[in-house]
Amino acid sequence: MRLIKAVSHILAIVMLFAAAHPAFGQETVTSYGGALLADTCSTSVNDVALTGDSVKNVKKPSVIQRVLDYFARSNEEKPHKRFDFSILGGPHYSSDVKLGLGLVAAGLYRTAPGDTVTPVSNVSLYGDVATSGFAMVGIRGNHIFRNDRRRIDYDLYFSSFPTKFWGIGYDNGVKGSNETDYKELTVDFTANFTWQVLPNLYVGPSAQVSYVDARNVENPLMWQGGPLRTTTIGLGGVLRYDTRDNLTATTRGWMLQAEQRFCPRFLGNGNNAFSFTRLTASTYVPVWRGCTLALQARAVYNYGNVPWSMMSTFGGNSTMRGYYKGRYRDKAEADLTVEFRQHLWHRIGMVVWGGVATVAPSPGSMRLSRLLPNCGIGYRWEFKRLTNIRVDYGIGRGCSSFIFSINEAF
Repeated sequence: MRLIKAVSHILAIVMLFAAAHPAFGQETVTSYGGALLADTCSTSVNDVALTGDSVKNVKKPSVIQRVLDYFARSNEEKPHKRFDFSILGGPHYSSDVKLGLGLVAAGLYRTAPGDTVTPVSNVSLYGDVATSGFAMVGIRGNHIFRNDRRRIDYDLYFSSFPTKFWGIGYDNGVKGSNETDYKELTVDFTANFTWQVLPNLYVGPSAQVSYVDARNVENPLMWQGGPLRTTTIGLGGVLRYDTRDNLTATTRGWMLQAEQRFCPRFLGNGNNAFSFTRLTASTYVPVWRGCTLALQARAVYNYGNVPWSMMSTFGGNSTMRGYYKGRYRDKAEADLTVEFRQHLWHRIGMVVWGGVATVAPSPGSMRLSRLLPNCGIGYRWEFKRLTNIRVDYGIGRGCSSFIFSINEAF
């Protein structure tokens, strides 16, 4: 109930902000009153009174027409607006969360007016509730300072999710009989603050605070005596080489990133003191007109006394779409995805992808025979410039899933 109330509060704040934002209000007045005002100004003085009566008799656009007009213009570039803000909401269906209702408030902005060289910053407020009992509210974004000298990447979310657990390790994940129902409550905050030290090269500190509580557990034995409630606090650093043309709908460039995070006992991690290393390589290559080949490879290794909630995994709405997130989890994980993104017509596009992934106790114990396949197809609609709404259908070994989300998977 608290999470649902939190969702309501966030959405109320978003609505109030949209109503109070001067640029937002000005755009509405201009859209529906601009043509009438122009016609009035073009008449003679003697016709002003008649023109005023005519304006009064003009039928105002219906609510449905206003909504359609709003979305018809939502992806237009608005250089006069320092903060380009739009709201999208509606029903969706996912194999994991079932029928749901989501709302996304997305904003694009530049930290320096008139600066067309620095990549555009972005922020998204999102909320979701579903018939399965799933509820989530969060905020994420990338804030880019003037001349791209510094960047802040952040993600904060709260979720309540009736989900499943199969245990730790590839062998446990393969066994369908291990499936255990439980409710997972999560509060997670992650942030990176980086400086540009050389052209396209960024370095800086990173931090994560994560609280996970497993409740209503069907079979606690699957946790092998480990705590059902975990708190993780980690500090570390990130090194990134980034030549992408933009961060949300990339069409060309590279992104190479190395993350190292430490979660020692003295930060409050108790007996679950551990560290992890994550390597990510992404490249984007124009293939033909309107088509981009996107490729991403990741490798993650946790070492130490890693809690179940922080084990490396894949699945969900970003990596290996179609797999149930958390079904396969262990200390080490690696995955590879190749995706073709094709613009079709106006604001519509589609994607197809394929990939493989696996988990293991350590990088040296990974085996080709344990690679899990993945493929899928997706629909894209340009909600805003450089911001796509996506509906994906992913297929894995013995599983499949629909995904509804904002921005590309990587």
